Amino acid sequence: MSAARDYGLDDDYEWARPPEGGWTADDLDKLPNLPPHTELIDGSLVFVSPQTAFHSRATRLLEHTLLAQVPVELDVIREMTIKLDKRNRPEPDVLVFRADADAGPRQTWYRPEDIVIAVEVVSEDSEDRDREVKPRKYARAGIPHYWRVEENKGLPVVYVYELDPATQVYGLTGIFHDKLELTVPFPLTIDLTAINRRPPVAPPPEGTTSAG
Repeated sequence: MSAARDYGLDDDYEWARPPEGGWTADDLDKLPNLPPHTELIDGSLVFVSPQTAFHSRATRLLEHTLLAQVPVELDVIREMTIKLDKRNRPEPDVLVFRADADAGPRQTWYRPEDIVIAVEVVSEDSEDRDREVKPRKYARAGIPHYWRVEENKGLPVVYVYELDPATQVYGLTGIFHDKLELTVPFPLTIDLTAINRRPPVAPPPEGTTSAG
């Protein structure tokens, strides 16, 4: 059996062959047949394994609760890449970014100076990247806040880091179980035990009826 078929692909599938010196950040928008959520780390393509239920629900919880609490000059999005430099374009699980950085519906990446918080939910295959590689790169790029989310007995534990601009290194400012409560970069409270609850559904506007 061919290597392509091992991954559920046709035998004639053409694997992406890196150019001399590796891929660049701009290549991610041009390469055909890349799996969803492919990242670029040091010029190499990084393919993401299937998400666990914890990863998906933790990402959903943070996206919805952040969106409900960010100030109007900020916005929240999930699974969008940051073009850190020519050879690095990672994809955090959740981003808080400056709303004026929104360039329209075909936008595929943000600049590091647009980002206020980068959030990574750790998976088994991303431990080294999320604990060591990515925070170093985010800090060097000047992203002021980094959150790392780990699983403990089915619940998220959030490690919150803040950038020291003099050294361009993150310092740990808190480890949060059950409840995440912060005043920086804006007042924020998240019930981490709510990971398995469905987010509330907004009622339909007055005067409308449900289909059926």
